[in-house]
Amino acid sequence: MSDQRDPASTPSHSHGHGHGHGHGHGHGDHRPAHGIKAALGRITHAVKPHSHDTNDKTDSALEASSRGMRVLAISFAALMVTAAVQAVIVVASGSVALLGDTLHNLADALTAVPLAIAFSLGRRAATRRFTYGYGRAEDLAGIVIVLLITASAALAGYEAVQRLLDPQEMRAVGWVAAAAVVGFAGNEWVARYRIKVGKEIGSAALVADGLHARTDGFTSLAVLLGAGGAALGFPQADPIVGLLITVAICFVLRDAAREIYHRLMDAVDPGLVDDAERILATVEGVRRVGSVRLRWIGHTLHAEVEILVDHDMSVVAAHKVAVEAEHRLIHDLPRLRAATVHTDPDGPDGADHHATLTAHRTP
Repeated sequence: MSDQRDPASTPSHSHGHGHGHGHGHGHGDHRPAHGIKAALGRITHAVKPHSHDTNDKTDSALEASSRGMRVLAISFAALMVTAAVQAVIVVASGSVALLGDTLHNLADALTAVPLAIAFSLGRRAATRRFTYGYGRAEDLAGIVIVLLITASAALAGYEAVQRLLDPQEMRAVGWVAAAAVVGFAGNEWVARYRIKVGKEIGSAALVADGLHARTDGFTSLAVLLGAGGAALGFPQADPIVGLLITVAICFVLRDAAREIYHRLMDAVDPGLVDDAERILATVEGVRRVGSVRLRWIGHTLHAEVEILVDHDMSVVAAHKVAVEAEHRLIHDLPRLRAATVHTDPDGPDGADHHATLTAHRTP
């Protein structure tokens, strides 16, 4: 993603300062370092060769996208193998329920397609039309995945009701149970893998896709429990468990939809805002911290912050404070890719440096 710089400041805001710095440094803890640890970190950073140019920012974003693509490829292969094993047993047993589960797993594997497209789009550089790049494509992919989870819940519920109204005899119960175990194990492994990496790279869409894989694992588990009930002479166990699993899928759907909704509405963890304010308050020359705005674009954070400095400070000195504030944010705030820092004069008493903008600002 290309570097985003704020336009030159107007005379009434001569201390304004904006950069689109990003970096390829890893972040372990999500909280800023303090005390001796922070001091040692800054000393190490000062003597260690590093850069914050466009190539570094692009490399960092590409690495996250590459991890996402790698997860999709591996999980796609795992689910295809799972579906293939189940398909062989479907042919041997003639189980309609297992056939539905097999097709379900195949559909889940195919959800990798919209995500792969989104990660590929996210690698494109920003343009004059898409000035923030194409990271939002991940959120669009997340919507598709939520719709697929919705369809999964509806299909599972429909099949459960149909089997309850019209019970079907199950043959080769042992093979069907084995296939159900394979389906559950395959989907749960894929779910854990996608959710883990999705959280590490900040991709809500990949997390949602992992939750989708988990719903398919529940469906496979329902086939297993239904097979157990059939073996014990209680054929109604299959549709009853299917209805319970449908309810579980709806809870997973709620979590996935809420995650995607938050991203679309630019919601962030309030703890990140608290962290940003603490980081800015430790910068030498910052008297007070004004507004702090954070937003996710794809799996990276972007920030817009205001800091107040001595009103007698020169433009050069204020710019230096803003650069240090941005630099500190980039290093101490997890997954922050770019920050725009605006400096305002603090004082003299009674002065309103934004009087001409008061009528244009929403409360």
